[in-house]
Amino acid sequence: MSDLSSIEMSSVDRPVNRFQVNPVNHKVNETVQLDVPQEVYRRLVNSDGEPLEDDTFNEDATEILNKQNLQRTQRQSIKSSFRDKDKPSRFKDTQSQTRFQVAPQNEEDSDDSSGSKEDRELLDNEYDTKYGKSFRHFTREALPRLDNYRNIMSIQAAYRPTLDELHNATLTGKSASLNRNQDPEAGNMNGALKFGWIKGVLVRCLLNIWGVMLFLRLSWVVGQAGIIEGFILILTTTVVTTVTSLSMSAISTNGVIKGGGTYYMISRSLGPEFGGSIGLIFSLANAVACAMYVVGFCESMLDLLRSFGLSIIDGGIQDVRIIGCITITILLVIVVVGMEWEAKAQLGLLVILLVAIGDFLIGSLIGPKSDVEKAEGFVGYNFTIFKENLISDYRKENGVQHDFFSVIAIFFPAATGILAGANISGDLKDPQKSIPKGTLLAILISTATYLLMVLVCAATVARDATGNLADMANGSFAFLNCTQGDCHYGLQNSFQVIELVSGFGPLIYAGCFAAAISSALASLVSAPKVFQALCKDELYPKIVWFAKGYGKNNEPFRGYVLTFIIAVAFILIGELNLIAPLISNFFLGAYTLINFSTFHASLAKPVGWRPTFKYYNMWLSLVGSILCVAVMFLISWVTALITFAAVLALYLIVAYRKPDVNWGSTTQAQTYKNALISVQQLNNVEEHVKNYRPQILVLSGLPNTRPVLVDFAYMLTKNLSLLVCGHVLRGTSSQRYR
Repeated sequence: MSDLSSIEMSSVDRPVNRFQVNPVNHKVNETVQLDVPQEVYRRLVNSDGEPLEDDTFNEDATEILNKQNLQRTQRQSIKSSFRDKDKPSRFKDTQSQTRFQVAPQNEEDSDDSSGSKEDRELLDNEYDTKYGKSFRHFTREALPRLDNYRNIMSIQAAYRPTLDELHNATLTGKSASLNRNQDPEAGNMNGALKFGWIKGVLVRCLLNIWGVMLFLRLSWVVGQAGIIEGFILILTTTVVTTVTSLSMSAISTNGVIKGGGTYYMISRSLGPEFGGSIGLIFSLANAVACAMYVVGFCESMLDLLRSFGLSIIDGGIQDVRIIGCITITILLVIVVVGMEWEAKAQLGLLVILLVAIGDFLIGSLIGPKSDVEKAEGFVGYNFTIFKENLISDYRKENGVQHDFFSVIAIFFPAATGILAGANISGDLKDPQKSIPKGTLLAILISTATYLLMVLVCAATVARDATGNLADMANGSFAFLNCTQGDCHYGLQNSFQVIELVSGFGPLIYAGCFAAAISSALASLVSAPKVFQALCKDELYPKIVWFAKGYGKNNEPFRGYVLTFIIAVAFILIGELNLIAPLISNFFLGAYTLINFSTFHASLAKPVGWRPTFKYYNMWLSLVGSILCVAVMFLISWVTALITFAAVLALYLIVAYRKPDVNWGSTTQAQTYKNALISVQQLNNVEEHVKNYRPQILVLSGLPNTRPVLVDFAYMLTKNLSLLVCGHVLRGTSSQRYR
């Protein structure tokens, strides 16, 4: 047994390496590593790695050794099938730069026979870890599955064993989780239609931003505010929408954004109270916006009918109501048919809209084509007209004295389309990339278009014109003199200036129709989608009925009908300038909370706040939130107070109901942070008799077993001090019980 003793002594002197991995292709007598215990191995082989001829050997141990040798031979044969051992490695001279390096044993740990060049080359080939060279060398950690971090009650959450199941090696609950992941009502969602960032976000945002205001009110804004204040007005709305888009991009790239858009982002950031209140108001705002776009379409249609001397009833508000109800019904049918048809309709409308904008720009270069157009105020590019339109000229209209903020209240809905893509987040292939890219690009394109059209209108059309050809006799400019107050044309008096300047008028009507219908379609889709997500969370009573979805895209048909009813009610108002200010504050309220959500998340710094979109700033988001509130009150302080009162009332309803949801909101993170800071500050507070508070530990066991003892301790603390009830456990207990 001397050989055995020598092995044991050498193993004692040898330093132990916890992470040492021995090569599998060395000779048996060098570093044969078996899965059997080391003590058994030492009793089975001698220093040469050969079995000891001893009658004391156990047959079972010999069988284990043979089994391990067979497995080792199989591993070597598999390795040799992947690479020719005689062929030198092409990676042997390359230093491996990886996270995990597995080095061969030191030469002093092996016998002299292991120092051959061939063995060293083979050793390097086998244990140099290379990324991407082959699957055998790929030792990089697998990326975590996002499904493992979903809400455990979500139908998309992956099954994860509990600590008890891991400790006890059980797999109970697996079948239940598999059944849970199959939603019988949702049906097969694999065939659902998903959009990319162009069709899903960019196109929708452009169509919603380029609404009826582009063709019907932009020229009126130029006449009232002039070029300078018109630029300030447009850039103000751009700043608000851009900052909001940056904040929204940060939230949307912080995790998976499911259906619900704005409501989902706010509720999962600030909690159900804020999310529920703004979600309901935002749904209502989109429904009213749908009515506003339809009324704009009706105004343009009436102007077209008047040019042919036609009317339905009175050529006024009654005709608007009739045309509006018919239009909203047709739009409802298009939406109900399916999202795919709605998306195709949006692309067609975008083409018409782009052609109409191009027609306007080309017409401005051509100039007036007749004396009639010139008498109506279109004189072509004229520096005198440009100077007159440089400054503002606010006037009284329909009993309202307009100023900068009243004009911005009417124009602001033209900038509210930035959420059109985010509102259908559940229908996007990759919301985290699509929402920031599509929204910011849409803002850039639409802002440039608005500024360019302001310059063109101000440089080519006068503020007032009589439209009388007799005033143009002998080249006179008397048609621009409106001292008698009988002018019906020009920037201030006509809403059809864009059609007047265009090269081919019917294209402008087509563009106006396309802008109005596309914006109405986007709002008609957005409002039910947001409302459906709100109803699914059951934050308010009696609304869960609207959460029901139909078809592979989970379409909210019930929400479509509700939005249709609300839109019809506001269409009956029949006045675009009366509807527009109503929704401006609702949208600004939503923008306020989006900006504040980003600021609050950056301030609380929860572990889960790691947005991949880096081009945001917490203080810029705070400034954006304050700016939105300021604009709300400057537009209409009465409407702003009504909006805040509605948000507060809805907030209190959710707070009173205390819904059983846990979304990891930033308010929870801020509560923990405040508590931690307060506890740390107590370390620096010197004790004083005035501030004495007893801190009592009551070994009561389970509190309900000794209520008298707990009540006695409570008499000392009076809910003003710390009272801890302790329960001593004997023996081991399950993880769930602990």
